[in-house]
Amino acid sequence: MSSRLDESVMYLKGVGPKKAELFEKLGIKTIRDLIFHLPRQYLDLTSPVPIASAILEEPNVIEAEIVKKERPAMIRRGMTLYRLLATDGTDDMSVVIYNSQYLFDSLKIGEKYILYGKITGNLTRKEMSSPTVLKSSSADKILPIYPLTAGLTQNILRSCVKIALSLIIPGEVEFLPEDILLRAGFIPESEALKAIHFPKSREEVVPARRRLSFDELLTLRLGMSAMRERARSSTTFSMKNADISGFVSALPFRLTGAQNRAVAECSADMQKTVPMNRLILGDVGSGKTAVAAACCYIAAKNGAQAVMMAPTEILAAQHYASLKGFLEPSEIKIGLLTGSLSKKQKAAVYEEIKSGGLDVIVGTHALLQSGAEYSRLGLVITDEQHRFGVAQRAALAEKGENPHRLVMSATPIPRTLALMIYGELDISVLDELPAGRKKIETYAVTGKLRSRACAFIRKELDSGGQAYIVCPAVEEGEGEMKNVSDYAKELSAGEFKGYRLGVLHGKLPSAKKEEVMRAFKDRELDILVCTTVVEVGVDVPNASVMMVENADRFGLSQLHQLRGRVGRGERSSYCILITDNTSEESRKRLRVLSSTSDGFEISEADLELRGPGDFFGSAQHGLPPLKIADLAADRDIVKAAQDTAEIIYDTGRINLPGCAALRSRVEKLFERAGD
Repeated sequence: MSSRLDESVMYLKGVGPKKAELFEKLGIKTIRDLIFHLPRQYLDLTSPVPIASAILEEPNVIEAEIVKKERPAMIRRGMTLYRLLATDGTDDMSVVIYNSQYLFDSLKIGEKYILYGKITGNLTRKEMSSPTVLKSSSADKILPIYPLTAGLTQNILRSCVKIALSLIIPGEVEFLPEDILLRAGFIPESEALKAIHFPKSREEVVPARRRLSFDELLTLRLGMSAMRERARSSTTFSMKNADISGFVSALPFRLTGAQNRAVAECSADMQKTVPMNRLILGDVGSGKTAVAAACCYIAAKNGAQAVMMAPTEILAAQHYASLKGFLEPSEIKIGLLTGSLSKKQKAAVYEEIKSGGLDVIVGTHALLQSGAEYSRLGLVITDEQHRFGVAQRAALAEKGENPHRLVMSATPIPRTLALMIYGELDISVLDELPAGRKKIETYAVTGKLRSRACAFIRKELDSGGQAYIVCPAVEEGEGEMKNVSDYAKELSAGEFKGYRLGVLHGKLPSAKKEEVMRAFKDRELDILVCTTVVEVGVDVPNASVMMVENADRFGLSQLHQLRGRVGRGERSSYCILITDNTSEESRKRLRVLSSTSDGFEISEADLELRGPGDFFGSAQHGLPPLKIADLAADRDIVKAAQDTAEIIYDTGRINLPGCAALRSRVEKLFERAGD
């Protein structure tokens, strides 16, 4: 049976075709979409203050009676000013309204209203301009504040949402079976939706938010399980156990226990009839590439091709060099495919891929292009996974017949977050660092010590080291943050006059990035002034010091990633974080980074302090974005959602009639994510 909630929002009273176009800009197509367009915060008008106590130049909530209306005055063409006098019984206040005759006419002399706005004037004569107005008798004194687009106001949204909520038939929006709802202890969804939009008190928001967060996390987790199930269809490359002793003995280092464990887990997966779907979760420098190389070795020894996709040409080139070193002694042929290759070069690589002349192909998005036809693709490896969408990963896998999949995340992620975000993958954790990795001494200082920091860097350069100087901005006009190119010129003419400086940022052409990075690696440059593009840069063993400007602008996990660019050689290494933000939160965050080099510990702190956006950005790496759930604050709800998802999915209950509404919601969620 069709529901009114699934009709176009155009048919909601007061909307129509023109407003519907504006609603669509907010992702609202149906009345149901409107109901799930949730407030981002609230305007609380429940605690008015006397006019005498109102704070000047600040927004205040005042309850007052309108006692006088003055004649409207046109102050210029197209601008009419309406002035009223209001009193709280003890003191008076002027109220000024611009260009809204409707609001002016609606305010009646002798009636009381709640007025919210900025108070100007002085202690004896106060004025409020362009107030938000509510009748004193209104039941809704906590007003929702929604994400908007040009042409829609908060009042329009509130009015439309209220009408939409009135169309809900009890039980119609509920999609959870009753026993699950009771076990989890959440309120019905219809109650939650009404309370989240128009709460009667702040306390009423809490159970509403918990219920809607649970819904969001549960559908996300179930969707990940469905993706995992789809990947379980049989593969044409069920591999035999390969003896990797020759590969291991040829390595210039000894594998850690964690690396050996991860390789064993991958090897066992690759011998199954369903494709491997595994995440290698490791800290900076934990040796993920060596694990990937072992998997490529196993694939090659089983007559299968392997591809590794990296997000940048710089990183693809590094992986290519690493894998050549690891695998060519075993006579495994490796090729590189990137967008910057000439047409002729690409054609040659395509031919080698198609003919089976290459065992391992490393590249960027060029690996997805129609010209890349694989003869026997058995293993797909994606690096820096959160920089790829789910659809991109699937597109690469579709180049073969259900190949094995390995994902490498360079950001250590708390297991709670990993299970939710990478729910369709099995997880191997690299929680040991290879022997010999030096601790990077980390110092957080204010800009007053910049000259001393530069003197320290000069000392390192004079003794044969190299340095990174990281800036957060590339564009002009970003406050005090310097344009990276201008800052490099300033440094070259000042603190580092006579030294060789290079500039690297994301807006440079790929070929130029490669050229600059190669020059730095070959010690043709002393200092690389750069943005976070080096976060996934080439290893430069001789780089021993990094200085990060405006360090408070970065998340802890990102700073930890950046710091990992130094300390890759024999030299003692240092990281200097410069910030003039002396807030307690900023100090607390940077103390974490100075006190530990454990990426997993840092990521836990980051999750607590900044939330999950710092790991993945707003796109959530191709997954549906979370509207209301907070993976950091809602740990108990995350666990409840995961436990419930396991019960529903593992028992096969998801396919029963009683879960039809839940199944439908999961399918719609992932349709919208473009998967």
